[in-house]
Amino acid sequence: MKRILTALLLIPLIVWLVLFAPQWAFLIALAAIGAIAFYEFSQIVQQNGIPAPGWPGMIAGVAVMLAPQPWVVLVLVAIFALLISLRARDLARALPRAAAFLLGAIYIFGAWRCAVELRAIDANWLMFALLLSWAGDTAALYVGKAFGRHALAPRVSPAKTWEGAAGSVAGGILAGFVYAHYLIPSAPVAVVLLLAATGNIAGQLGDLCESAIKRGAGVKDSGNTLPGHGGWLDRIDSSLFSVPVVFAILNFIPR
Repeated sequence: MKRILTALLLIPLIVWLVLFAPQWAFLIALAAIGAIAFYEFSQIVQQNGIPAPGWPGMIAGVAVMLAPQPWVVLVLVAIFALLISLRARDLARALPRAAAFLLGAIYIFGAWRCAVELRAIDANWLMFALLLSWAGDTAALYVGKAFGRHALAPRVSPAKTWEGAAGSVAGGILAGFVYAHYLIPSAPVAVVLLLAATGNIAGQLGDLCESAIKRGAGVKDSGNTLPGHGGWLDRIDSSLFSVPVVFAILNFIPR
């Protein structure tokens, strides 16, 4: 029940932010969600015995999301991460510290930069990318419970099955097709189906990757700020993969 109530509150807010909110409100919301998710990521990093990226990493990530030239900023962030790592008392931790710092900035805020760029193309494409994971997660839950027999990645997430994953792809494709048919009618059907399938699969991989780093740190959830959902990183882990993939494909194929 907590999971459903949280979703009922979040979904209308996210739809408004993506489709109707002024740019400043959208950016503030992205930065706030990214900051909370980055904080949760930092805690997971610390649980792995690596110094947490903390506030410097969070600020670097926001710069990646907002900078006019993000690729230049990424190089500067990498340099800064290496400089920060010089503070490590045990130099064997210098490389993991720099890697965690840079990964957090790109993994979370780099994905959010793609969300900003995708919304600039058309807000409906960003909503489409988010919908793939939402619909896929719901389909995977019910299909997995009803038909799940074969474990997908038992070491990482024992509850997930190949049948549930297939249901997620089918649900993502169906939801993406219907959404694009009515709200992005100019998009070719073949492009929509390609984006829906690859975006959903990317989202599932994002969920597995976050599960892997949590399992490595010995934690169940990234946080407890969202009743029934864990933390914000748990909630957006799929979108952190699906949004960049949809954005990348849209930049490589004609619309």
